[in-house]
Amino acid sequence: MRGQGRGRRLAPALLALLLLGPGTGAEPVVEGRTLRDEDGGTVRWERTFPAAWGELSVPATLGGTVYLGVGPVVYAFGSQGQTLARYDLPAPVSALDSSGGTLRVSVRGDGYEERFTLTPAPGGGGVQERVVFPPDPWVTGWLRRAAALPSAETLAEAVAADPLNPFLALREARVTRGDRPAQLRAVRRALAAELPFPAWVQLAADLDALGFPAAANVALDRARRDAAARGYDPEVRISRRALEAYGNPSGYVGTLLAQGRLARADVWLRYLREVHPRFEGSDALYARYASLLEAQGRGGEAEEWRQFRRSLRAGTLYNLGPQAPDLVRAATRTLTLALAVALVAALLTLAARAWRAQGDDLRPLGGRWRSWRRPLLRLRYAAVLYATWTERLGLAVLAAGLALALAAWGWANGTAARLQEPALNAGTYGGGWGAARLSDLGLRPGPDAALLFGLAAQLDGDDTAARLRYAQAAEDPCARNNLAVIAQARGDAPQAREGYRAALAARPDLAAAAYNLGLNPGTPGTAFQRALRPGQPRLCFPNDRSLARAVQGDLGVTLARLAREPLAAGQTLGSPRLGGAFLGALLLVGVLALSLVVPRPAGAAEQGRPALFRLAALGLPGAALLDSPWGGVLLLAWGTAAAALLPLAGVTRFAPPLNLADPAVRAALLTLLAATYVLNTLAFVGAELRHARARRRAALAR
Repeated sequence: MRGQGRGRRLAPALLALLLLGPGTGAEPVVEGRTLRDEDGGTVRWERTFPAAWGELSVPATLGGTVYLGVGPVVYAFGSQGQTLARYDLPAPVSALDSSGGTLRVSVRGDGYEERFTLTPAPGGGGVQERVVFPPDPWVTGWLRRAAALPSAETLAEAVAADPLNPFLALREARVTRGDRPAQLRAVRRALAAELPFPAWVQLAADLDALGFPAAANVALDRARRDAAARGYDPEVRISRRALEAYGNPSGYVGTLLAQGRLARADVWLRYLREVHPRFEGSDALYARYASLLEAQGRGGEAEEWRQFRRSLRAGTLYNLGPQAPDLVRAATRTLTLALAVALVAALLTLAARAWRAQGDDLRPLGGRWRSWRRPLLRLRYAAVLYATWTERLGLAVLAAGLALALAAWGWANGTAARLQEPALNAGTYGGGWGAARLSDLGLRPGPDAALLFGLAAQLDGDDTAARLRYAQAAEDPCARNNLAVIAQARGDAPQAREGYRAALAARPDLAAAAYNLGLNPGTPGTAFQRALRPGQPRLCFPNDRSLARAVQGDLGVTLARLAREPLAAGQTLGSPRLGGAFLGALLLVGVLALSLVVPRPAGAAEQGRPALFRLAALGLPGAALLDSPWGGVLLLAWGTAAAALLPLAGVTRFAPPLNLADPAVRAALLTLLAATYVLNTLAFVGAELRHARARRRAALAR
């Protein structure tokens, strides 16, 4: 009975303990920039955070630990206010929720929101979901900036308050520059931290500058491993902006090369080669490094880097390399200019030949200008109608080529611009920021877009959504490989192997499928997988050609859209000027095609070879030879050489696809231009001799 009475008396206390928990009087509050942990009216501890760190969230408690969002990180504080853990997140923290015994955090970025589950401290610091960092230096450089804020006088206090920030430890190492043991202790503390890969890269650069290259190598290795664990991959291009946010290793390589520190530059270049080989500007940096190696007599190493440069061209547009979109755009601009120059030259030359005969025919109608009062009759004597049928056909072909070149120019502009979209150049796909930006692109429905969305979902761990996307691209070899990866993760090895075989049979150069079948292909992606994700199957990533189809479609798609809606050419080609030029070229094609069924005016037989025509025929190679297919070839060759050389004269601002600063390129173009003039002169002399013989025969006949 006494036991039962004691139990009845203890029951309410136990119930209150279960409902309220221990220490219910302790409550963290934020006032201004200060976090206080209060027990009743007593302040147990407090921490003040600089405004430069970012907004503070509402604090949360779990298991006696206080959690607070500060900018893009969450800090965990113990019962005495000591820092227990830090969670690095991809955007500013908007809310913390510890209800249900689980610590959930919401972050809000530009147009997106993500939720993550945090591993409680102590022993925490981990985020259960995949964290993808956007190319935002404010987020990725937060720790480094935070460590730069304390003054030299308050540095020791800052280190004690935040022992998890390795950049504070490096500041200590700089202060104790004369005390090598103290420096080594500070460096060891810095390397003991848990960091995302952008911070590891920044830390490696600081360690290098401080004179600890071995420690910098350790930091770079950890950056490699962290990037690989987060799903960053060498097959995905990365922009200069993103790389700057991720520690700017390419910029640091440039500094090392300028200082002549090739040994250190080699370490950093190999980090880039392994993790981000397709970074913006990679081609030029690899070439620069190879030239420096060759200048030191290290020809074998230089050739290795040149070979690596060449290997990166596979999968780019027309296998032209990382600069392929810009090269294609420059080529279409030059082709458009060449066709325009050739067409104008031909029209001027034929108009010069018809000038006198046209004037004679228009005299009864009031003359060359007054005859326009009777437009239908005046059009009957248009200069182009004095040309032969073959010459008019040549003009129509040139005009049609100009219209196609303008369409190709618009397509190349759109493709080059959209391939530079940040969502496609962040080193990986997926994550809240990447998903939001990818949705904003308005990708064309089809297998390539389905592959891109499916890959983003798969990297984020959502295999169900990935399978649904891949089902829309079931015949795509890349999608087949990735579906097989999902099957292997489920433990269905036979189905996975069958999928890899089907993908490789459909595309024999698919390195991911070959790797998954154990064939060991030697590509940057498979080498990365073997070294940093051993034992895991290789995902297939879309190449530049697939991305171009997803964002813009092939040239045929643009032409089909122009054929359906020619009046919307400005919108289709992405430029009102290009749209207007295309419509003008299309109108000219129609006029010249119509002229093919109109007979020549009676005075066309009396055109002869007037002096102005002879001058044009001699100065504009091929323009007077459109009666022959070879004349058209000569005219196009001259137009191409002239269009490519015009930027040297300052006539146009459009750079050609060839490097005019290269003496060999300039010499080749000038040689081609000179050859067109030589051939044209020979043809001109032959035409003059034939014309003279014809006149003699006509005189003898009279």
